[in-house]
Amino acid sequence: MAVEFDLVVIGNNTAAISAAVAAARLQARVALVTLQLDFKTNLENATKLELSSIYNQALTQVAQFAYKIDNAANYGIYLEDYSHKSQSLSHNQLTAAWEWAKGVVSTIEEQHSLAVLASLGVDVVAGNGEFCRQPHLAFVVRNRHLRARNYLIATNSRPVIPYIDGLETTGYFTAANFQQSLPQKLPQSWIVIGSGAAATEISQVLVRLGASVTLIVRGARILPQEDVEVSQLVQAQLEAEGVCILTETKVEHIKRIDHKKWVLAGNKAIEVDEIFLAVGSQPNIEGLNLEGVGVKINRRGIQLNEKLQTTNPRIYGCRDVIKGYQFAFLADYEAKVALKNALFFPIYKVNYRGIPWAISTDPQLARVGMTEAQAIRRYGKDVMVLRQYFQSVSKAVIMGETTGLCKILVRRNGEILGAVIIGAEAGELISAIALAMRQKLKISAIADLPHISPTLSEIVTQTAAEWNNLRLSNNTFLQNLLENFFNVRRSWSS
Repeated sequence: MAVEFDLVVIGNNTAAISAAVAAARLQARVALVTLQLDFKTNLENATKLELSSIYNQALTQVAQFAYKIDNAANYGIYLEDYSHKSQSLSHNQLTAAWEWAKGVVSTIEEQHSLAVLASLGVDVVAGNGEFCRQPHLAFVVRNRHLRARNYLIATNSRPVIPYIDGLETTGYFTAANFQQSLPQKLPQSWIVIGSGAAATEISQVLVRLGASVTLIVRGARILPQEDVEVSQLVQAQLEAEGVCILTETKVEHIKRIDHKKWVLAGNKAIEVDEIFLAVGSQPNIEGLNLEGVGVKINRRGIQLNEKLQTTNPRIYGCRDVIKGYQFAFLADYEAKVALKNALFFPIYKVNYRGIPWAISTDPQLARVGMTEAQAIRRYGKDVMVLRQYFQSVSKAVIMGETTGLCKILVRRNGEILGAVIIGAEAGELISAIALAMRQKLKISAIADLPHISPTLSEIVTQTAAEWNNLRLSNNTFLQNLLENFFNVRRSWSS
C-alpha cells in the first residue's frame, strides 16, 4: 500500500508551520498535525509559550519607550506632564499597552491561519495523536492513520515548574500564561525566580512599567553562562533601574496571607503581589508513543543525530534550545535541515558554528560562538581578546546609548572563535560576525570592511581593527623593522 504523504509534520510552532509550507511549495504532499481539538484553540494554547515570547518582546518595546520618556531630560527635553518613575503606568496607559502587544501577536498569528495554510496545499489535521508501528508506521489522529515516507516532530517546549512548597496553591505566572492571565492593572510588587534570559528580561520590563521587582537567583550571578563582565554589566543595569537581586538564594516556601503572597527566600520573608517563574523549559513530547516506534529520549528531549534523525531514521526532530537558552529561530533552522533530509536524501547536517542569538535586555546582549573562558580553555595563549566600548562610537554618543562593549575572540592567525556584544542594537550588529564565522572568514575581512559613519556598526570594525594593533604591539621584531624602514626613507628624502 502506497504512503499517503511525503511528510507528516507534528507540531504547531513557527518551525512546524514553516516546514509544512516549504514542503508544499516543493510540490510534496504534506500534512500538519496540530495536536489539538481545533486549529484556533491550538494556536491559542499549545503555541502560547512561543507566542508569549513575541508578546513579551512587544511589552519590552513599550517598557523601553516609557524608560526613554522618563529620561528625556538627558536629551534636553522636559516632559512635565508625564512621569511614572514613582508609580506604575495609569490604568488607561497600561490597558493600551496590553492591547497593542496583543495586536502584534494577532497580526503574526494571521500569517499562520488555517485558510492560508490550506491555500498553500497543506493538509491540516487537528487533534491529539500518537505513533503506531503496526501494521505500518503511521501517526494516528482520531482513528485516521497518516502514512508518510518520513515524519518531522516540531512540538513546543513548556516551562519547567520546580517543586516549591506552597507554589501551586498560591499561584504564579510563567511565560506561557503571562499574556492570558495578567490583569489590566499591573500588580505592584513581583518576585521573579530564575537567572537566565527570560528572568532578566521580564524583571526589567516589570520595573520599567512601574512595579517593584525582586529577582531571586540560586547561583552567584545572573546569566551564569556568559562572561563575568557581561553578566555583571547586565546585573548593574537592572539594579540601577531598581531591581533587587538576591544571589545564592533558594526559595524555600510560599504561602498566601490575606491578599498577599509571602515568599521565604533564604533567610528573608518577602511580601509580594505576584510571582513569575522563569527557570527553564522542557520539550513537550509526552503522549506521542515515541518509545513504541523506537525513538529514544534523553534529558535534552528526543535523541537526534547530526542529520536530525531520531533513532528511528524515518522520524526527524528539531528543538529550540541553544546554550541553555530557548530560541524559536533555532528550531526554524533545524526544521529546514530536517526538511531537506526527509524529502530528499539524508545528507545534510546541522552546523551550529556561527549561529548568533540575543537576549532582549536593555542594553541588548548578543553572542555567537565561544565565551572568553571557553576559548582560553581550548586554545590557551593562542587566544587574543579584542575589545571596544560603545562610548568610543560616534553614533552611540549621539543616541545617548554609550553603555556596552563589543568583544571578539580570535586566534593569532585571525580565526574568529566567538564574540559578544552588549549595547544598543546588539542583535543586529552580531550578524556580521556570525556570517564571517559561518563562511570561515578571518577577522581581517571585518577589519577591512568600510562601515557607514556615523553608525553603530562601526564598533564591529573598530573592534576587529584591534587585531592588527595587538599583533603589532606584541611583535618587537616588526616594530624595529618598521622603525628602521621609515628612518631610511626619511634619510633618502633629505
